[in-house]
Amino acid sequence: MKGAYILLINLKNNQKIQIGKLDNLLFKKGFYIYVGSALNNLEKRINRHISKDKKFHWHIDYFLEKAEFLEAYFKENTLKEECILANMFNQKLKKISGFGCSDCKCKSHLFYGKKQDILNLISKNDMIKYKK
Repeated sequence: MKGAYILLINLKNNQKIQIGKLDNLLFKKGFYIYVGSALNNLEKRINRHISKDKKFHWHIDYFLEKAEFLEAYFKENTLKEECILANMFNQKLKKISGFGCSDCKCKSHLFYGKKQDILNLISKNDMIKYKK
């Protein structure tokens, strides 16, 4: 399966987290979503992100070490749709500048907001809840 995915994440306390080469960033406690895509084996990519046993490669790996993964959502597509989703979330939620977007022109792929606002945006985009 190919497509875009969203990870819903909860950070239980305000924390400074070292995010790869981005530096130590201060994150507020609360709810975050991370937007990504996999044009080969979407299920494997999501499972890798939610696994605790992995080598750190992406910005999100560092964040997930300190935060709690809650749910994943996906949308099948053969086109790379993650930037379209990221730009939409950028208009509605607070962005974490430079996070997860070193390979595109987006401002961010990690966003912060109220849980219900996040779930409403996910619902409006016809995302399907991922079941492992």
